[in-house]
Amino acid sequence: MAVQPPPEAVAHLTARVAGLRLAAAAAAGTNVRLADPANAHVTLAFLGEVSDDRLGEVHTGLRLAAQGSHAGRHTPSHLRLAGGGRFGRGRCTVLWVGLDGDVEGLRVLARSIRSRLRHARLPHDEKPFHPHLTVARPGDRLPPADVEADLAALDDYRGPQWPASELVLIHSQPGPRPTYDRLATWPL
Repeated sequence: MAVQPPPEAVAHLTARVAGLRLAAAAAAGTNVRLADPANAHVTLAFLGEVSDDRLGEVHTGLRLAAQGSHAGRHTPSHLRLAGGGRFGRGRCTVLWVGLDGDVEGLRVLARSIRSRLRHARLPHDEKPFHPHLTVARPGDRLPPADVEADLAALDDYRGPQWPASELVLIHSQPGPRPTYDRLATWPL
């Protein structure tokens, strides 16, 4: 389950990423695993494998969470891709851009979704919610000094504001070239 920034926000971020050292490394042939802008999304909850006979429960939970946002209980009114950070080190390094604006509304929406998944006993990741959009997974293929320079360059990044307008159920296929398929959407 995710929200997706609009194309103009993704394009703005893509322009910033193009100036990073990891983009230069990618252009030189280093596999820094740049995230495909077409797949840009902010994960609210990561759902485990669900059998086809339980997909209806997933849809119902997400529909109810989205309807709760219609009631004004947790509609993120304005968001912005901003700042940056890293998960992991060495082989596990992942660079990301964060969010600012009505992040609390996004947190409330994520809690509502996770609560509905728990209630339905659907498998999902219980890691704390850390709103972000993955930029690249360079692992240890980028020198540490370049990673630090890119983190510094992302630190002051501020993209355009945008509203979260829909909740999206995305099916991800992990791997060296992950794919993300939109399965369903609900207006927020």
